[in-house]
Amino acid sequence: MGTALRSVIKLQPLQLLLPSSYSLEEFSKFVSFRHSLSISNSWSPAKPRLRAKTLGFLSYASMATSSPLRHQVRDRIELSDMEKKIFDRLLATLRQFGLETQLRVAGGWVRDKLLGKDCYDIDIALDNMMGTEFVDKVREYLLSVGEDAQGVCVIESNPDQSKHLETARMRLFDIWIDFVNLRSEEYAENSRIPTKQRFGTAEEDAYRRDLTINSLFYNINTDSVEDFTKRGISDLKSGKIVTPLPPKETFLDDPLRVLRAIRFGARFDFTLDEDLKRAAACDEVKEALAAKISRERIGTEIDLMVSGNQPVKAITYICDLTLFWVVFSLPPGFEPPITDGCDRHCINYLDTTWNLIHLVGESSFTDEQRRLTLYAALFLPLRSTAYKDKKAKEIPVVNHIIRESLKRKGKDAEKVLELHQSSYKLMSLIPCLASNGDVNLDVDWMRDLADVPLSSRLRVLTGFLLRELKEYWRVALFISTLVHPVDIGEAEDEHSQLCKRRDLFKTLENSIIKLGLENIWDVKPLINGKEVMSALQLKGGPLVKEWLDKAMAWQLAHPSGTAEECIDWLKESNSKRVKME
Repeated sequence: MGTALRSVIKLQPLQLLLPSSYSLEEFSKFVSFRHSLSISNSWSPAKPRLRAKTLGFLSYASMATSSPLRHQVRDRIELSDMEKKIFDRLLATLRQFGLETQLRVAGGWVRDKLLGKDCYDIDIALDNMMGTEFVDKVREYLLSVGEDAQGVCVIESNPDQSKHLETARMRLFDIWIDFVNLRSEEYAENSRIPTKQRFGTAEEDAYRRDLTINSLFYNINTDSVEDFTKRGISDLKSGKIVTPLPPKETFLDDPLRVLRAIRFGARFDFTLDEDLKRAAACDEVKEALAAKISRERIGTEIDLMVSGNQPVKAITYICDLTLFWVVFSLPPGFEPPITDGCDRHCINYLDTTWNLIHLVGESSFTDEQRRLTLYAALFLPLRSTAYKDKKAKEIPVVNHIIRESLKRKGKDAEKVLELHQSSYKLMSLIPCLASNGDVNLDVDWMRDLADVPLSSRLRVLTGFLLRELKEYWRVALFISTLVHPVDIGEAEDEHSQLCKRRDLFKTLENSIIKLGLENIWDVKPLINGKEVMSALQLKGGPLVKEWLDKAMAWQLAHPSGTAEECIDWLKESNSKRVKME
């Protein structure tokens, strides 16, 4: 496929946000996106899967080829003062009750400490007792020495959702600690729900973990790191994402591990193992992910990716592994139909937005604003797609994806939809804002501005929009900048194009600030509904809201005006209206 044709295919969805007067040829001249594949092009889900035998605990991971060292990994774990205090209390509990339990910190905490990163997510595995039993002992010990035993709770297991372990939690020195038992399981044929569980060894537990880099233990009793798969530390050093056992088996045990592998691969800039990618993309694993894992757990993983340090790489992995529509599932009966390659268009928007955020300056947005900006960008190609609910009401599919497919908060969906709608309106104001009002306004959503002077209409329209958007006005402006045409030369590279969009954003931002609208949502209306009813002798009803909007338009057009002047204007305008009627 030629470069020009690829560009046309990539750019097409952006026209959903553009005025119909722009042709595809004109559109292709002003914007270009890139798609960075972080997964090897040599791999394809259609290729035959490689078969590998597992001999006892000769792990699947041990058969992977080694990579050159890429990451600095510490030889031993250095505990913080707080961690020393926590572990000292746990060891004292063992001594107090004569317990022979081995206490091991498992998973992510060990990984992060070896990489020299702080981590406050401490999960402790017990070799011969349940977590609830040990937490009761810890609480009893703390009370005996006059210390407070803080909140204790139990998270029940849920095998139907691949949550196999009961977890006991308690807080020590304001840090939540999870306690679980080491586990080994037996399964019925054609089922991944365990029929029998027993206390397992640390080695058995390590091999049932999701990834080798998460299979490491820190033995509190012996102050040492334990690598039972013989691959955890080496994979940390070489930057590889590998499963301890064959990946398909690992993923069918808990299909959420597919998304965790993707998230850790993106977060640490590690390479996904080729067989792992094949397993992740196979139909059986995709079906298990859709059927066995709660949408809340899927949504939590996606939110961690979007809020993380490599959101584009993470979502690109999801796309390349053909998981995009499994994760971002669509409702039935949506219109218009999704075009082939729509998932790639979503990635293109996300990629461009991520690069432009860094160019504009991350300090321009809060973490929450950045998160919702990325969601809004990711779903831009779907902004005009809708379906009908049971009451035949038309609902945007973006609302379904956020609320149902990802089970995120309703206000997240509302904000993303608001950003989509407001960015279109702001885009129609860009020519006038960019030229300091020297261009005639031509918008198809204009309010009744017959009473507003021409010289004030830009301030009034922009002011109304910002009063709706409040602190998110810069986000909506950013998205409108992303999809608005800019003059781009044929020889310009991507960075030059992004710089032009950055400059446009800054120009528009400064124009809005010069109009005195930066915090316009904090400005109180000069008059309220009762005053409108009194001045115009109204008894209520929709006319009150209509005149309140007119009063706000007058206030935006006359920023130095007083309440008395506003009421006089209302009376005069109402008198003219009555005469005309």
